[in-house]
Amino acid sequence: MTQDQALKIMKTGVSVYLTGSAGSGKTYLLNRYIAYLKEHDVPVAVTASTGIAATHMSGMTIHGWAGIGVREKLDPFDMEQLEEKQYLWKRFEQARVLIIDEVSMLHAHRLDMVDKVCRKFKRVEKPFGGLQVILCGDFFQLPPVTKGGDISARDMVIHSNVWKNMGLAICYIDEQHRQDDEQFTLLLNAIRDNTIDEGHMDMLQQRYQATLGDDIRPTKLYTHNKNVDAENITELEALTTGARVYRMSTTGKDTIVDILKKSCLAQEVLTVKEGAEVMFIKNNFEEGYVNGTRGWVSGFTETGMPIVTTYTSKKQIPVSPATWAIEEDNKVKASLVQLPLRLAWAITIHKSQGMSLDHAEIDLTNTFTYGMGYVALSRVRTLAGIRLIGFNPNALAVDPEVLLYDKYLRTESNKNELLFADLTPQAQTEMEQTFVVQMGGSIDVTKTVDASGKAKKIPTLLKTLELVQDGKTIKQIADTRNLTTGTVISHIEQIVDQYPEVSISHFKPEEKHIRLISEIQEKLKPADKNKLTPIKIALEKSGSKLSFEDIRLALLFCE
Repeated sequence: MTQDQALKIMKTGVSVYLTGSAGSGKTYLLNRYIAYLKEHDVPVAVTASTGIAATHMSGMTIHGWAGIGVREKLDPFDMEQLEEKQYLWKRFEQARVLIIDEVSMLHAHRLDMVDKVCRKFKRVEKPFGGLQVILCGDFFQLPPVTKGGDISARDMVIHSNVWKNMGLAICYIDEQHRQDDEQFTLLLNAIRDNTIDEGHMDMLQQRYQATLGDDIRPTKLYTHNKNVDAENITELEALTTGARVYRMSTTGKDTIVDILKKSCLAQEVLTVKEGAEVMFIKNNFEEGYVNGTRGWVSGFTETGMPIVTTYTSKKQIPVSPATWAIEEDNKVKASLVQLPLRLAWAITIHKSQGMSLDHAEIDLTNTFTYGMGYVALSRVRTLAGIRLIGFNPNALAVDPEVLLYDKYLRTESNKNELLFADLTPQAQTEMEQTFVVQMGGSIDVTKTVDASGKAKKIPTLLKTLELVQDGKTIKQIADTRNLTTGTVISHIEQIVDQYPEVSISHFKPEEKHIRLISEIQEKLKPADKNKLTPIKIALEKSGSKLSFEDIRLALLFCE
């Protein structure tokens, strides 16, 4: 299946498992779909199983988004605690599509936990509370890390309860955008198919202690952090040139900033010297680098910024600070600014997942799980870019369960390709438009023009703001914009916060409701005064039947 075929399937609104070999462009395709949803005002939650993967899409970890954090299970008390968090109510009220990248590294029980939370907050007993879910991953890559640091394919999401019941449409991408080397692609596919023969082993043997070029120092990929840290520190200290230090700056709440720091390869304190081997850790096509581009610090600008000469193009790039951010509802929750570089004499295979490297020196001596050899080799664009310094034949072993399941995935993907190919252009368009409308989005994308003359889409909040200023009721706004009343209330809450001068007096509920909630607030602990669940529980004890939406609206008018 091609990327374009998979994109058409996702646009129809079905939940999808998007997969394919390393380098098939899965994350690129996700970003295309995210852009499409935002263009049509369909609220989308962008997440990934790991923070590093999440930063590739300006998202957040699925653990953070769902509020489950580091929990291993969710008991009734945990669920009550989650329900007390008003920001989660707003988050789930608005979400219509949930994307989880690198789902192959997510534990089965955690996917079930996310499903449980979605059902609870959406108040819908369907998988993930009725959200369209786009799961993306590759089971041939690294499986989940279990407690104690072990890695086990036995805890993969295919063993979760929700996976078996959500009716996923399988989209298996068979394009290749990383490797241009046909023989190398055949080798990587042979690993996936478990058909490695003597010819393939000879190809690898030729890369053992191979020469890559006198002026090339490849990134060294190790299985363990201790080897990586030791290598980078030793090499930096060996340089006799002067050191330059660059410190990270951040904005946002400390808790969210901490999540962003852990999820990003950027370092709080980056020390480089002229001659240091470095790697770009962010995409910037205009400047001529992508995540994984390598080079060396060849000098510094007049303002003290490093100049990196890349190995492939020999282009000299003056490096400017870059920004990483966690966004939600088109608002930046936290951001950090640092040079998009890290020392690149060495990196772990685990952290290399998702990168594209020009050259790599790989030590596969101490691999300890299925997929590690495949991930390491598939990071590199060509076979000629690999230098093996250690090899263990078991490094190329694939999990028999994954091998068998992959055949099922390919078969299902072929079926879906034929099924959706039969749709006429008119039927495809009708399905796409129906989905957008059902999700509360806009079929006709309304645009305005900014100061530069460039077309700019009007944010969905501003469309609601116009209707609020026109004196429309919540029901009228919901009907006009094809939104739920809960989403409209979320918009009103944001309007009160961002546009306090706008009158919302026509939304004021009955005075007795406001007075009742005010009395309840006086009896609650200070920390619980504005939490929905404690208020709801207290109201129910008093015999009141006010809904969560009633409470949210009344809170806007309480002192």
